[in-house]
Amino acid sequence: MKDFKNELVELLNNKKAKIGILGLGYVGQPLALRYSALNYKTIGFDVDETKVAELNTGHSSIEHICDDTVKAAIENGFEATTNFDRVTECDALILCVPTPLNKYREPDISFVTRTTDMMAPYLREGQIVSLESTTYPGTTEEELLPRIQHNGLKVGEDIFLVYSPEREDPGNPHFNTQTIPKVVGGHTSECREVGVALYEQAIDKVVPVSSTRAAELTKLLENIHRAVNIGLVNEMKIVADSMGIDIFEVVDAAATKPFGFTPYYPGPGLGGHCIPIDPFYLTWKAREYGLNTRFIELSGEVNRAMPEYVVNKLMDGLNKHQKSLNGSRVLVLGIAYKKNVDDMRESPSVEIMELIRDKGAEVSYSDPHVPTFPKMREHSFDLHSTELTPESLNNFDAVILATDHEKFDYDLIYENSQIIIDSRGKYRGKNGKVIKA
Repeated sequence: MKDFKNELVELLNNKKAKIGILGLGYVGQPLALRYSALNYKTIGFDVDETKVAELNTGHSSIEHICDDTVKAAIENGFEATTNFDRVTECDALILCVPTPLNKYREPDISFVTRTTDMMAPYLREGQIVSLESTTYPGTTEEELLPRIQHNGLKVGEDIFLVYSPEREDPGNPHFNTQTIPKVVGGHTSECREVGVALYEQAIDKVVPVSSTRAAELTKLLENIHRAVNIGLVNEMKIVADSMGIDIFEVVDAAATKPFGFTPYYPGPGLGGHCIPIDPFYLTWKAREYGLNTRFIELSGEVNRAMPEYVVNKLMDGLNKHQKSLNGSRVLVLGIAYKKNVDDMRESPSVEIMELIRDKGAEVSYSDPHVPTFPKMREHSFDLHSTELTPESLNNFDAVILATDHEKFDYDLIYENSQIIIDSRGKYRGKNGKVIKA
């Protein structure tokens, strides 16, 4: 009997394995470029023909990924394709596709299942399949396992299956794909061994866990931890504001305690692909076991209410100037979900813009990282970023600071705006035209 496990481990350790990355977004692109930089032959798969064509010309539409890095990868043999029959060429296949929520706030794993179905006919003996998309515990076993084994392949003997959650943090200058530890859980111990071999060449520290389910729950816990604590501090913000206390001052003061406290800061809501979504993957799955995750769901309610809280603060500010929101001109500063990136996924700024538009105001935005409002699955604005000048700022009845990019000239904004709704604490200590939100 052929020893597929040891042969594959040897290929991976010797960097002679061919790596396939399925999904070339904020997770897939950095991972593909990392393997290519290590001299693995790397193929990127995506259904988006425009994205594939751009990458093959040496350009990435993701702001923090340099074109020079893509061009170096191409020189090293990287190529992108929409042709899934090339899955057969690859020794390792890593799925990095979206896992959003549907309109009922339930898990939508259709990208995972469709991608697996597209590659399944081309799977062969001696491959490893790794899912990195965030999802509920059991997805790898319940959805990928039967699809991979449908043509007679035996997982753990002929082919290997692992779950290894992505931990990308776009725009973070302190951590990257290489330096963020990688959790790996295998369907069998043999699968885990191959999974460790797959990642330990590219990642500084690999953390094996006992199963794919443990790895899936690990990712959910990481992000639920953040969501719950952000929900707590957002609720504290409302209490502090009612009492005339600056919540940012309070958090900073509490953070001086050298033990037992981790600072989280309030904002206009949660953004990004993980933190606003992941808690609902667990709450949905928990219901299968007759469990109610009340604590997690409550924090979700608090965080989802923040965009409306910001808009209410806007209306209060306009009322003090004898203006209504209906008919006013409002500028939203920053529409990426966090500062210094171009990532728009689940951005609360977009919800704020929609609430303002629905109440009859004329809404515009300014974001140095997003020159044109992108096409999104659930949101639509035909807008371009407004250049910030004294004249342009004076033309708006109010400005909402939603995302605190470092590229903004905050003195210019303060001096030339009529009202500033500050959801990020950037104008702490400023009175008069600044309204805390």
